[in-house]
Amino acid sequence: MSDMERVCQFLKDCGTYYLATTEGDQPHVRPFGTIHIFDGKLYIQTGKVKDVSKQIAANPKVEISGMAKGQWIRLTGTLVNDDRLEAKESMLDAYPNLKAMYSADDDNTQVLYLKDASATFCSFTEEPETVTF
Repeated sequence: MSDMERVCQFLKDCGTYYLATTEGDQPHVRPFGTIHIFDGKLYIQTGKVKDVSKQIAANPKVEISGMAKGQWIRLTGTLVNDDRLEAKESMLDAYPNLKAMYSADDDNTQVLYLKDASATFCSFTEEPETVTF
């Protein structure tokens, strides 16, 4: 399993993870649940009408954190928008429940992938382990 696949699986195991963005000097954190590998990259999904989309456009550096099975992760990176129909379709196919709110060819669905990512796996009993992709 690659480092990216390991991070993806960990975040899926969390069920809900938390994405941090900034707006000016104010941090914003909110729950997310979509995480998907497509075309060799790790993707999240949101709606372009949401504040989180506007915050990412202004400052694409983000941090993600989640906890599962007594461990937690801190994932940092830069989000890059991917407007390709195939990328949106792949995400919606991975999360079919989203199709009630989004479609690949609407003007709202947004998928973004992480670049220059660094993930640290932590627990109270083991030394932290950092991976990059």
